[in-house]
Amino acid sequence: MFTYNLWERVTFERLLADRLIASIDACPWGSTSGRAAVAARRPARPPLYSAEERRRRDASAWTVVQGVLAPLQFAVFLVSLGLVLRTLATGEGLAVASASVVVKTLVLYAIMVTGAVWEKVVFGRYLFARAFFWEDVFSMLVLALHTAYVAALYGNIGDARGQLLLALAAYAAYLFNATQFVLKLRAARREPAGQAAGATGAAS
Repeated sequence: MFTYNLWERVTFERLLADRLIASIDACPWGSTSGRAAVAARRPARPPLYSAEERRRRDASAWTVVQGVLAPLQFAVFLVSLGLVLRTLATGEGLAVASASVVVKTLVLYAIMVTGAVWEKVVFGRYLFARAFFWEDVFSMLVLALHTAYVAALYGNIGDARGQLLLALAAYAAYLFNATQFVLKLRAARREPAGQAAGATGAAS
């Protein structure tokens, strides 16, 4: 009798535990509880572009400009990074390394200005459009660090090593920002072709 009651109690506790787990982590076809239900209740993420914004993006010449300047800036970044690291390690080539950071900054300004025009054409505002809000916010930091380097260089603020370390900080911020944009654009490519149109139709 004792053994039977013990077995019955263990079975009951296991059933209770199974029900508790099921309420937290429902099987894929569950619809009232667990992760599947939470996922079903979670609002869908809006598409990166509406149908009209996608049309304007594809038709704009500024999209081509951005497509050219982005890899150009990355190539300048790689060359300049190598020169800066070489100067920091050996003390040689300071003038060339400094000039390369200035060139990188000029290319950055070019892509920022043309990028703002591109956002105006596609989204109707020069900066901080919904689709690229946080990327633009971090771009301001990248621009500020590059500008601070140029100001330190031509204003003779600090020594050469400190200036180059500031350049490295600017480059680290740029690399993070570039990754933000790459991930966002990859997400846009993964969007189904009809998603933007469907979202637009649902909103109208």
